[in-house]
Amino acid sequence: MIDRRCFIGVFGFGALTAPLAAEVPLGQRIWRIGYIGYLPAGASPEAEKILDGFLQGLAERGFVVGKNTIVERRAYEARYDRLPALVAELIGLQVDVLVVAGTPAARAAQQATTTIPIVMLNVSDPVASGLVASLARPGGNITGTTDFGDALYPKQLELLKAAAPRAVRIAFVEEGRGRRFDATTSNALTRKEEATAKALGIDLRRIIMTAPEDFERVTAAVLRERDEALLIQGTASYVMRKAWAEFALGQRLPSMVSSRPMFAAGALMSYGADLRDNWRKGATYVAKIIEGAKPADMPIERPTKVELLINLKTAKAIGLTIPQSLLLRADEVID
Repeated sequence: MIDRRCFIGVFGFGALTAPLAAEVPLGQRIWRIGYIGYLPAGASPEAEKILDGFLQGLAERGFVVGKNTIVERRAYEARYDRLPALVAELIGLQVDVLVVAGTPAARAAQQATTTIPIVMLNVSDPVASGLVASLARPGGNITGTTDFGDALYPKQLELLKAAAPRAVRIAFVEEGRGRRFDATTSNALTRKEEATAKALGIDLRRIIMTAPEDFERVTAAVLRERDEALLIQGTASYVMRKAWAEFALGQRLPSMVSSRPMFAAGALMSYGADLRDNWRKGATYVAKIIEGAKPADMPIERPTKVELLINLKTAKAIGLTIPQSLLLRADEVID
């Protein structure tokens, strides 16, 4: 019989599964997967759909939660100091594979084990972050997918300016790159963003938000500086996505994010990798590793689809008319 803590850690297609022992034939191997994500269960319906895609991908390869697979789910919620303990806890449960979302979680796992296979998800640049040797030949015990998140910020600025051409002062809310890149890489990315802003006639103001508690300070700065639009990034902002959506709506500020769960909270636009596809690919990595593949030999997959989402309901609420040319480029428009 699975104990209560283990039972809570198992998650399935929209609901908790039944106790494992009641369904698994005696003697059958049970695979245990450790998962560290951004949000706890039930925090976001869109995030749960993404995870369901991961589980569906596992099931299609024969690894079914509640039958022969247990997924131990944990979340760090932008509390980066929790990561070492969460990783240690999952290692103590003798998981067969660690699945981690985001560069800080991947780095915590990397520092904790060189033997347990690690599948990373939603990592912006695993090579520049020092997680793998190369995309083609990762080396070591880490593989997975990248979302090229930081590389998309200049394009997000372009799209935000196209949607709100009168916006000149734009607040770029980010978590800082110290947890992900060295100074050389960080400075190079910053120069590209600032060059894009200058070319677009944007006065780009960076505001660092590293924890959910920073929200009041950051929004006060936005109001004080009279910013006219928002580019919102980072795990802390992801955790505070509903508060950000309400703030932007209340202040009539166009907002650009980079993921479907943040967009679903009420942001005006999103431009980023299709996370459903990203997580589903992650399931394929896990299955192949369980079947005997070595992470060192498994190339990192780049995103095959970057989606532009636009919320016309939000646009109407803030008094903004989205150009038809931009709507025609969107992958999805909510009316």
